[in-house]
Amino acid sequence: MPDIPASQSTTEHEVPTAGAGDAQMQAVPVEVPVAEASAIRRFLLSRGNSAIADRGFHWLMVLCALSIFGIVILIAYELVQRSQLAWAKFGLGFFFSAFTDPDTHQPIYWDPVNGHFSALPFLYGTVLSSFLALLFAVPLAIGTAVFLTEMCPQRLRGPLAFLTELLAAIPSVIYGLWAVFVLVPILREHVNPFLVKSLGWTTLFNDDNPTGLGYMSAGVILAVMILPIISSLTREVMSAVPGSQREAVLALGATRWEMIRIAVLRNARIGIVGAVILGLGRALGETMAVTMVIGNSTDLPGLLKNHSLLANGSSMASVIANQFSEASDDLHLSALMEIGLALFIVTIIVNALARLLVWMVTRGAPAQRN
Repeated sequence: MPDIPASQSTTEHEVPTAGAGDAQMQAVPVEVPVAEASAIRRFLLSRGNSAIADRGFHWLMVLCALSIFGIVILIAYELVQRSQLAWAKFGLGFFFSAFTDPDTHQPIYWDPVNGHFSALPFLYGTVLSSFLALLFAVPLAIGTAVFLTEMCPQRLRGPLAFLTELLAAIPSVIYGLWAVFVLVPILREHVNPFLVKSLGWTTLFNDDNPTGLGYMSAGVILAVMILPIISSLTREVMSAVPGSQREAVLALGATRWEMIRIAVLRNARIGIVGAVILGLGRALGETMAVTMVIGNSTDLPGLLKNHSLLANGSSMASVIANQFSEASDDLHLSALMEIGLALFIVTIIVNALARLLVWMVTRGAPAQRN
């Protein structure tokens, strides 16, 4: 056996060699430096401690994952406990009924002084502003996604996608300030008068609100805020459509628009619906921007006087933000907590449904970038 330098040591490893039958194992000497061999020995000797550390790390990660469920459960428990007083007094009527003033015979929805509380105006404001947001944002978001995925030049796709997603990183209060100083004046001076003049006969725009605030302003600012969410998820779903689908439709003589409509949008429709619902979940829970532009009226002019989209109103999130610090008694605070509980449940259900729909389309599908 040849001499081995002091800086090396010889170890034997079994390697497969060719044989007549099954693979045979033969011990082959392999030269390993002494320093490396010592490190390997120390590592093998410390495996016992490493196994303990691995188990500890595993359970630490499990604890981190379970903490998410724990936080959600704690939030729900706190909202349920704090809303017991209002729930016991008003029941389900808290969301659907109102009190009648004995003198004027007019419905009273929110009167903290006399202890009359009904969440109907805030439900109406939340649903209406969110519906307007989807009405404005969905066509623009889908059009943006189609352009970036199917028609945009490669060199512009990255920058435009980045600018679109950058909208989601802007804080809500910045959107609110922009709406107060830019959007609301435009609506007040140009858009609202035009709508009253041309569409006032529909009773949807027959209240020329001189402030420019109201459901319309809230719907427009919400549309800007949910646009990047719907657009990004729609692009992800459309990219998951196999390229073979596009090629097959084009091979049959279809135009580019027919290919997009038949091969892309039709296959991605469930995921697009999920993206829209996820945007709806964001719109339902938005607080600061809506609070700054919706008008914060606890009345219900949309149902009492007319159905104008230009009237002032409130949403469930905005009334909590406005009145939580001013709640003067336990019943008032409990009513706000019950509104928060309803908003919490609705938001979780909407977001879970949206994630499920997106997953149904994108599961196991590789991204196709053209």
